[in-house]
Amino acid sequence: MQLTYDIIVIGAGHAGCEAAVAAARLGSQVLLVTMDLSKVAAMSCNPAVGGVAKGQIVREIDAMGGQMGIITDRSTIQFRMLNRSKGAAMWSPRAQCDKTQFSALWRHTLETTPNLFLWQDNVVDLLVGRNTDGDSSYAAGLTSEKEGSFGVKTALGVEFRARAVILTAGTFLGGLIHVGRSQVEGGRAGESSSKGLTNKFVDLGFEVGRMKTGTPARLDGRTINFDKLSRQDGDADPSKFSFSPQTQPVTEQLPCFIANTSLAVHETLRTGFADSPLFNGTIRGVGPRYCPSIEDKLRTFADKDSHQLFLEPEGITTTEYYLNGFSSSLPWRVQMAALSQIEGLENVHLFRPGYAIEYDYFPPTQLLHTLETRLVPGLYFAGQINGTTGYEEAAAQGLMAGINAHIALQGDKPFVLRRDEAYIGVLIDDLVTKGVDEPYRMFTSRAEYRILLRQDNADLRLTPKGREIGLVDDKRWGFFEQKKSRVESLKSFVHSLSVAPEDLQDYLISHNSTPLTQGRKLDFVLSRNEISLLDLAGLSPEDTPFLTALAEFIAKHGITTEEIEQVEIEIKYRGYIEREKLIAEKLHRLEEVTIPDGFDFTSLSSLTTEARQKLSRLRPTTIGHASRIPGVSPADINVLLVYFGR
Repeated sequence: MQLTYDIIVIGAGHAGCEAAVAAARLGSQVLLVTMDLSKVAAMSCNPAVGGVAKGQIVREIDAMGGQMGIITDRSTIQFRMLNRSKGAAMWSPRAQCDKTQFSALWRHTLETTPNLFLWQDNVVDLLVGRNTDGDSSYAAGLTSEKEGSFGVKTALGVEFRARAVILTAGTFLGGLIHVGRSQVEGGRAGESSSKGLTNKFVDLGFEVGRMKTGTPARLDGRTINFDKLSRQDGDADPSKFSFSPQTQPVTEQLPCFIANTSLAVHETLRTGFADSPLFNGTIRGVGPRYCPSIEDKLRTFADKDSHQLFLEPEGITTTEYYLNGFSSSLPWRVQMAALSQIEGLENVHLFRPGYAIEYDYFPPTQLLHTLETRLVPGLYFAGQINGTTGYEEAAAQGLMAGINAHIALQGDKPFVLRRDEAYIGVLIDDLVTKGVDEPYRMFTSRAEYRILLRQDNADLRLTPKGREIGLVDDKRWGFFEQKKSRVESLKSFVHSLSVAPEDLQDYLISHNSTPLTQGRKLDFVLSRNEISLLDLAGLSPEDTPFLTALAEFIAKHGITTEEIEQVEIEIKYRGYIEREKLIAEKLHRLEEVTIPDGFDFTSLSSLTTEARQKLSRLRPTTIGHASRIPGVSPADINVLLVYFGR
């Protein structure tokens, strides 16, 4: 039993699991400490992965060698590609999962990863700096003599030592659960909160705030009349998250269902407002704007007569359903009375009521883009403690923190993704540059380069980076290179294949597209919105030379549906793609102009007062970073460019 490690990860939620596995696979000796090993990567809220922008993040995690996509595919019970009716930049994969299986698969992954060790306990103190009292129980065996080494002390009195620490405590730091006027200390239902650790970070000089999130009631499916609800099935031809061939799309899917509230339901809910901790001042933390409680909805949208609710199965072997859209901290009797007024739920039995939870978080402007803290080198924060909400955002931060903690111990260059390279880059840059005043969640609208950052091309963007880091193994890399070759060959073939006017006349007319008057290359035809390469590939070749050639090429090279779709997207959006690339290249120049560490912004009187204050507090490392800070104007950026000789 060793007591010293390269990296200690505190917390085994979605961030902690990704961080621990990534660092261990890269070669660091990692200890993952969690309060309950039976609930690693628990789906505390909805039993789903992905969604708008979140699905892109999961595919990026997978492309770089992370685990969330693979584990999601292996536990999927329904898959849908959202926003198919919109442009390809908006397409977002989402999967309902068997939450018990999801957690079990993560546990198996942790236990079968070399260099990764587990310890069930509660961390109560962070030991910063080398041991000076001669106690070798936790100082012995350190692989580095440099200052800034760490230790953690647990509730059982065990002290572990490491060269870096990644904190991924989720909602457990000072967690307080609210149901009406009832309060229970806890990190989530049935689990105790973590006490004392926050005070250690305050003593170290960290700013701490309070945030709030919530979760809906869980329902017993045996007491739901599904015949009165609208059924929502998964995709007829489901896809998957992971680009790896080791997972396959789900074959047997479970349906979700849609219910609706009514004015009568709303009136019943309002009877509990006086006891609502959201409205009577009990809760001090700020709640998520984009996942409001049902009581928040009634206040914000007082003119609406109804709100849509989604009943989502929590697994294959359970009757438990998650009621998406009905997050609440109202008294349980009020929740129960309101639910029984919803059509289809008249006789519903609750497994547990909805609740709100308050917890401590650390404003993320205290971090570098590597997620290392500015105050304490070697200490990293990832996940909900940075003010985010969502499994996907947490997992992405954990992956990046794990990679950077390992890289830093090797003395290598930090690994940071730019805003035009990944949604993960947008996420971390937003957190570090702008901070949060409410729980942050990712949207496609937050990404100015979203045509570049599509879900279909995440592997082409990021797998080479994962390979360079060391997370993409030979087998995965070989599969990637084969896919890339097939995509490039199909693009070249489509660019060279000629289409005669008579070849597509009937097809074009049937799709309300103007017939060709002369021969054209296929990529020219595909630039029309009404024409689909996937459709053409599915047509019977008959005696049409070009369709015959297309079908033979696809069959010969084993090109998949996903690869055909990717080529079509790149053809249809190539003008927009090239424009975004040009804009990104111009902005890269600002990222190359560095600002010296410790530079005194107050010495530049030409800057506005607000800019001096914001720049002094947030300490940007480049002009590009400074340009994204709210309150720093283009005129202020020009002042900095002049000062630094550009």
